[in-house]
Amino acid sequence: MMPLLEGLDGVQKMSKSLGNYIGITDSPSDMFGKIMSISDVLMWRYYELLSFKPLAEIEAYKAEIEQGKNPRDVKIDLAKELIARFHDEASAEAAHQEFINRFQKGAMPDEMPELDITPEDGEIAIANLLKDADLVASTSDAYRMIKQGAAKIDGEKITDRNLVVLRGSNAVYQVGKRKFARVTVK
Repeated sequence: MMPLLEGLDGVQKMSKSLGNYIGITDSPSDMFGKIMSISDVLMWRYYELLSFKPLAEIEAYKAEIEQGKNPRDVKIDLAKELIARFHDEASAEAAHQEFINRFQKGAMPDEMPELDITPEDGEIAIANLLKDADLVASTSDAYRMIKQGAAKIDGEKITDRNLVVLRGSNAVYQVGKRKFARVTVK
């Protein structure tokens, strides 16, 4: 019987319909971020089922972690191996560098969706803007992200859930660590 690979949630099988998957056609940057988001425990299952590394090398990684090596470094190796397989080595290195810049240095990605939003009355509530930019699934999700401090405009946390964005505004909106969009309100 073929083993099932658990998805990003570490509980249910990896499935597009459950939204807990890493697609082989995902961008290298998205693949890297998703692989880095799996738990340290689940990482071994991914190594076992997806890596071409010999089992002895995987066991050596486990021993290094027991001796104090940061599991993040081992997860980075997994991410780079998988990205190189489905894209190429250069893409794996670029995704790693982007991860370092974005998550360890707080930089914004070089490439992100650019959208124009044209509200009927020249202004749009922040929750609606985040939803229309596909940064959240719903306005209630937007309110929750704002409350948690996970929503930003040009790198600054949004603190006012009733914020209204006016026509002529152009800014980078962010939700969480990986969702960005440059939005112009027309």
